[in-house]
Order: sequence, then C-alpha cells, then structure tokens
Amino acid sequence: MKHRVRLVVLAALLSSSVTMLALRWELVPGFSQKETSLPPALAASAGQPVLSSDEEINTRVYEQVSPGVVNITPTVVGYDFWFQPVATEGGTGSGCVLDKDGHILTNYHVVQSAESLEVSLPDRTKYSAEIVGIDPQNDLAVIRLVNAPPSRLRPITLADSDNLKVGQKVLAIGNPLGLQNTLTVGIISSLGRRIKTEAGDLVDNVIQTDAAINPGNSGGPLLNTAGEMIGINSSIFTIGGGNIGIGFAIPANTVRRVATELIKEGRVNRPWFGVEGYTLDEDLAAALDLPVDSGILVYRVYRGSSADRAGIQGATRMMIRFNHRVYLGGDIITEIDGKSVASLDELRLLLESKRPGESVKATLYRGGSKIEKTVPLVEAPRAGSRRRVPAF
Repeated sequence: MKHRVRLVVLAALLSSSVTMLALRWELVPGFSQKETSLPPALAASAGQPVLSSDEEINTRVYEQVSPGVVNITPTVVGYDFWFQPVATEGGTGSGCVLDKDGHILTNYHVVQSAESLEVSLPDRTKYSAEIVGIDPQNDLAVIRLVNAPPSRLRPITLADSDNLKVGQKVLAIGNPLGLQNTLTVGIISSLGRRIKTEAGDLVDNVIQTDAAINPGNSGGPLLNTAGEMIGINSSIFTIGGGNIGIGFAIPANTVRRVATELIKEGRVNRPWFGVEGYTLDEDLAAALDLPVDSGILVYRVYRGSSADRAGIQGATRMMIRFNHRVYLGGDIITEIDGKSVASLDELRLLLESKRPGESVKATLYRGGSKIEKTVPLVEAPRAGSRRRVPAF
C-alpha cells in the first residue's frame, strides 16, 4: 500500500513539473510550442529555382538531346584456361540516334570486337543491334536497332561543322564509366587538329574540347547551344587513364559524309591509289643523292590501281642500308593537287574527300626531272578478290 501511495505522489510531482516547464517556455519571447520550423538555411524553398541564362541553355539542350543518346554494350568472345570460348561484356560506349529507322552512329572502336550488341535507350528499354557498316579510318560505325518502335527514337540533328569557332561553348552527353546520360560542358579549345585513331589512321579537322570526356563517352555527341551535333566524341589525351581536359571529336561534316555511305553501301567507297613507299627525310635523301628531301619514294605500284593507270613507276633496283633492303629508282611523289605530301598517311588523308571516278594531279620526281601527272581514281577491288592490294 505504501508503494502505491509513493507512486501516485511521484506521478503527481512529475505532472506538475512538466506543467510548470511548459508554462516557463510559453513565457520565453517569440517561442511557441507549435513552432517546429527548421532554421532558414535548412528549410526547403517553396518556389522554383531561378536559373541563369547559361544554366537554362544547359538544361534545355540536355532535355532536348539526351533522349537520342543511347548506351551500347558489346559482347565479346574470349577463351578460358581450357581454350573454350566464353562470352563476356566488353566496355560500354555511347551512340547517337540518326533516324527513325533505328540507325545509330558510334565509334568503330566501340563495336570492333563485338560478337553481339545490346543497346539501351534512355527510357531503359533494350534492343539488340546489328552492324550496318564500319569505317576504321575515321573511327566511325553505324549500327541498326532490331525491332525498335520508331516512336521511341529521337534523332539528333547534325550541324555544319565548318562554321565552328574556338571559344564556342559546347556540351557533351554520353555514358562515361557506364553512367547513362551524363552531361558535361566546356568550350572548343582548338579546331583543325590531326589525330591518330586506335587503328593507326590519321583523321583531319578534328575538334578539340575541354568538356570532360571519359571512357564510355566514345560515340556520344558533342553539341552546340542549339542542341545540334557538331561532332562525335572519339578519344581523349590522357595520362594515367583519366580526363585531363583534352578531348577530341570527329566533326559533323565528316560524320554526315561517312554515315550516309555506310547506310547506303555498308562501306565507304574510297579510291585506290595503289602504291607503297618510304617516307623521305634529309638523311635518306642525302644518302641516296635524291633531288628532294621530302615526299614518298615509291617502291611498289599495284597493277590496275590509280597510280598504275597514271604511269607512276616503282623501284628498279635494290640496295642494303643499315642491314635493311631499300628499293630505289621509283618515282618520288611530293604533292597532290598542290598540297605537300610527306608520307603514305598524308597521301591517304589527302584522298579522303575524293571518290572513284574523280582525278587528282600528282607532282613527282623521276630521276632529276619534275613531272606532273593526272591520276584517274579507281575503286579498290572488293573483299574476296584474289588480287593482293595495299590498305588504300
């Protein structure tokens, strides 16, 4: 009984104390038991955020274009310890929707080893894809989605990349490290760059940008502030594998020309010049007592090629120099259409915009004489031909 009395008294005291404490709080100026708001810095704003004009551009371009940027996952076949084939996922890349027919533009190096391709749209739907055509020389490829409804496809508009300016704002959308539809911004750092692709080919008029581009961005669009694609992100210059603000994009005008041919023909129909040769330098020219110290010393001309039809001549004799065979007596090509050419890579690059049926003017030296030749450009033999031909 005593314990019950003590409990009742204790409860009464606690109730009284709480009542008194509440009364004291009510007396504190500006305080109310009903006030439970957070400090102003932590409170959520009820209004819409105010965006700067630059932020409005970013959000508008992203909302306009990101539905047309896809994620590409190639499946490659490797071999286990017992040399049995094992299918594994390759590194992911990005792609740009070109049309409602399901054609997707990407980089060649994204799909080059793929046994199969899976493409994820921004709405998370997935489709298999097939390769339509590849162009290793420009690191470009076109693939096509299988059974993708046209209503789900948002094509990206291509700009005229001849009108770009250094300092112009650009935006990149892609899937770096598999993080789908990531936006980065920057400027055009330089124009007219010349880079080598992973296949070792030269690509001209490349756009340099400081917009953050990382592995997985390859194949995604580089955009202007109107939301038009000015280039396709292709590679980065890196130390240690990370982004250091030097990225490269293949310009839209190259993309337009190549993609059109890939969709129509399945390949780029380039002319076959048909020569092999040495790159001249001052030391080699002096050792061989040649009339020029820059150009291509031709040692082989392929039968039926453009060079053969123009009467360009290959080597007539051989010598040993530093334990290497050097073939001499061939023509030295120094210019194509008035532009200096110093290597086979540069010759290939100068012919990039030409097509079979056209012609070029070659400046060359034969012995000590300078000669001009009109070279009718012919098509290379198709795959499967028995004729042995060079790369171009």
